[in-house]
Amino acid sequence: MWNILYSTQFKKDLKKYKRQSSKINALKSVLLQLQEKGTVDTSYKPHPLIGDYKGCLECHIQNDFLLIWINSAEKSITLIRLGSHSELYK
Repeated sequence: MWNILYSTQFKKDLKKYKRQSSKINALKSVLLQLQEKGTVDTSYKPHPLIGDYKGCLECHIQNDFLLIWINSAEKSITLIRLGSHSELYK
């Protein structure tokens, strides 16, 4: 079982989507996979990032709804950002 940690920025991003139940339900499914396995299914297209988010991983929860996280030592995952391409890569 992996420990999930939340960055302050992730919490702010999450507030924007709290009324969009389809996105929140899809996010919950991804978070359960991360907590259980430390990774997500290939259907979510997980991949490492470069540039400002070098060292982080990203997956597509829905078409333009992305999650960025870091796998840390000690079986911990820190959720960094949540949002669309335009919100995350300004």
